[in-house]
Amino acid sequence: MRSASFYADLEARHRGGRALIKDRLRAYLPFVLPLASQHANSYALDLGCGRGEWLELMRENGIAAKGVDLDASMLAFCADSGLDAIQANAIEYIQSLSDQSVLAVSGFHIVEHLSFQDLYLLVTHALRVLVPGGLLILETPNPENLTVGANSFYIDPTHVRPLPWQLLTFLPEQVGFARTKHLRLQEPSAIAESRTISLNDVLTSVSPDHAVIAQASLDGIHVDILLELFSKDYGVSLNELVQRYDEQIAALSAQVAQNARQLKLITSPFRAVYRLFRSVF
Repeated sequence: MRSASFYADLEARHRGGRALIKDRLRAYLPFVLPLASQHANSYALDLGCGRGEWLELMRENGIAAKGVDLDASMLAFCADSGLDAIQANAIEYIQSLSDQSVLAVSGFHIVEHLSFQDLYLLVTHALRVLVPGGLLILETPNPENLTVGANSFYIDPTHVRPLPWQLLTFLPEQVGFARTKHLRLQEPSAIAESRTISLNDVLTSVSPDHAVIAQASLDGIHVDILLELFSKDYGVSLNELVQRYDEQIAALSAQVAQNARQLKLITSPFRAVYRLFRSVF
């Protein structure tokens, strides 16, 4: 039998401390904050809230928020911080909520723990409970990063399966969300500007996390208020790094061939003299 703090200890060692995760979650604030002013009486719901990093960010930005988690050791962090979080099953809890009552439904590193049936229920009920223009945010490890998909994803024994971006975005679209945006996250900051790409970069530097942000039914205000954010690209894909690596190898090969041609031109007179010398002697 595992210890009561097993999951909290695993999270701290292999995902990161509260300060690090809280800082990473700031990436979602530009999506949520503009909507909060449109729906002052609604609140943010964080499923699998863990240590409460997102709940704390919501409180700091004046947005009411409630968290749900099954792990008592994780919820202890929320209690110590005075955050509103309860011990409950996330799927059962969201099924109990009223229609169009929630500003944003988030699940950071929870969907990889769910069966597909439960994931489908979560997304379906999220659409039902969200206010018009409300957001569903689901973040999960990115299997497009080869070291994540082949290794680090399986550090957590409670993970069920990785979710490729194609499925992560298709599901809310199929359920009926008005639009979705795929985000790749947490790639090394220098990789975008790097002039040289190593094979190690191809294997390890694709964004290790990714997310879908899905928006419920839209009107003109909700389309326009987040239009720029939904139009941007985020993070580094495997295809991008492979293409950059291939272009780099092709350029190096072309340079080697050019150098060989130049060397041949330079040395050709000497080779002619050498052949003449051999023919004479």
